[in-house]
Amino acid sequence: MRFVLAGMLALLLVPGISKAQKRTKAPKEKDMKAYLMAYFKDDTHGLYFALSKDGYTFTDVNNGKPVIAGDTIAEQRGIRDPYIMRGPDGMFYLAMTDLHIFAQQANLRDTEWQRDGRQYGWGNNRALVLMKSKDLVNWSHTILRVDQAFPELADIGCAWAPEIVYDEAKKKLMLYYTMRFGNGHNKLYYAYMNDDFTAFETKPELLFEYPKDITYIDADITKVGDKYHMFYTPHDGTPGIKQAVSSAINSGYVYDPAWYDPEPKACEAPTVFKRIGEEKWVLVYDIYGIRPHNFGFSETSDFKNFKHLGHFNEGVMKAINFYSPKHSSFVHLTKKEARRLADHWGYKAKF
Repeated sequence: MRFVLAGMLALLLVPGISKAQKRTKAPKEKDMKAYLMAYFKDDTHGLYFALSKDGYTFTDVNNGKPVIAGDTIAEQRGIRDPYIMRGPDGMFYLAMTDLHIFAQQANLRDTEWQRDGRQYGWGNNRALVLMKSKDLVNWSHTILRVDQAFPELADIGCAWAPEIVYDEAKKKLMLYYTMRFGNGHNKLYYAYMNDDFTAFETKPELLFEYPKDITYIDADITKVGDKYHMFYTPHDGTPGIKQAVSSAINSGYVYDPAWYDPEPKACEAPTVFKRIGEEKWVLVYDIYGIRPHNFGFSETSDFKNFKHLGHFNEGVMKAINFYSPKHSSFVHLTKKEARRLADHWGYKAKF
């Protein structure tokens, strides 16, 4: 049974997508003609989409309004940290933090957090929101309670910022995310997903160990050649962006003390997208230490040297009809996919 999301939204949730509906393989980079950015905003805790033809200028498809309201899909009635990717089957996969940090003010719960903040800390959530689509309009939907997945996880303090990468050796999607136990330090963990993208198949394991006993969060993994580049945010002084590199997808990441963002204020949520048809990658980070929030951008061709591109609307990167975005992710689209998404939302753009 299909149903329309509440309010102004027009995306459809579907209980499942059959194997017959799946594409047999993903399109190649040569077929890509557009970029899709997923992000959220603190004021709505909803999901937003923005499109770009050139990877520099992004326009929100719904004129700065959510494409999915967090209160329709999340246990806490709010989402954060959306990550979108395309699997080798051509399907789009979306993972989000199930958390509303202003739920008490919004009269969605009686307490500041779901559980005692003295015991479980800031934003103590236990669920992730998982979605899957073949067309970016119709989505399957699952709430994954991480604490219920394995007995060892019963007392976790949070499950944040999930991202997904395809493990070519195991032929499985690997989900990695930030987690802590009780009110301890946040660390990075990974687990493999089942084929339906609804549950863990393996118990979460530590992905990377920071050399100091501190909080580190928000990993993003990009494979380039035979290396995996993982950017993440350690709370080691002013939070910022560091990089660790490995020849394996889920182990062996080597600590690098260098900071890879140029920001004097605190930033987090690194993500990387490749420029279509070029050997250039853009590192994007959420600068939450400034008001209003904004994204910073740095470009590289070797993952060692980075050129600072500035912030949205303060350099070559432009945000046309939205402001104060939070925690982004990016995926390439074909012309047909971009047109279909734009048409669905009434965004008049030529691709």
